[in-house]
Amino acid sequence: MRFLDQLESRFGRFAIPGLVQFIAGLQLMTFVIFLMLGEEGRAAYLDFLTLDGARLLQGQVWRLFTYLFIPGTLSPLWALIGAMFLMWLGRGLEEAWGAFRLNLYFIGGTLAVAVGSLLFGYTATGLFLFQSLLLAFAIIYPNEEILLFFILPVKIKWIAWLDVVFSVLMILGAPSTFWPVLFAHLNLLATFGPGFVSSRLQMARVAERRARFDSSTASAAAFFHQCARCGKTEVDDPGLDFRVNDAGDEICSACRSGTAAPSVG
Repeated sequence: MRFLDQLESRFGRFAIPGLVQFIAGLQLMTFVIFLMLGEEGRAAYLDFLTLDGARLLQGQVWRLFTYLFIPGTLSPLWALIGAMFLMWLGRGLEEAWGAFRLNLYFIGGTLAVAVGSLLFGYTATGLFLFQSLLLAFAIIYPNEEILLFFILPVKIKWIAWLDVVFSVLMILGAPSTFWPVLFAHLNLLATFGPGFVSSRLQMARVAERRARFDSSTASAAAFFHQCARCGKTEVDDPGLDFRVNDAGDEICSACRSGTAAPSVG
């Protein structure tokens, strides 16, 4: 965190406020262009925008960012809803982190996807990178509610879990998608992974200390009665009844009835 604070103090003035909202706006503009093109023109334009590591090496550097502008649907309604949802995620994350850290998260994720494409040769759109925004939002605001289909209130954490299940099923069905999914979520892992591991280790240490305390408390539990013959107490057997005999010794009900096991030692 100190390193990020130092970076922000030096370079924070270069941050782009509303970066995610701007990307969402470009998605809508690209969607409009798609609607104006025929099928062949749309395919050619999509090919022009898509991230492709092999063509990046040929000097087509615009692909580092243009793949983010590709809309996820050709339905006008869902394209609008998707853009508005992305803008909402961007505003929430910027409120939580500030413009600089959100820029670092998003641009870092963009570069990670590009590196993965260069290493493994996959083509990519912004789908999984935008998913990393959703998961980050759900971690910060897990109980924030949205109206699913404008009717059903659902907490954002459940939407995030459904998204995770969707990604896992996609990987199981097409193992080649593992690398695009992994590299698109490296920003998420780098941001929340250390804290998650640290919290789990802390929980394990607390549980271990509690177990040791409970064990020592149980072994050193106080008792008020102890049988002079078998040595049992009310802690050993809460069902025992103790009486004092004529010699002044406490004898448990089991020993008085002759059913107790002989004491050891």
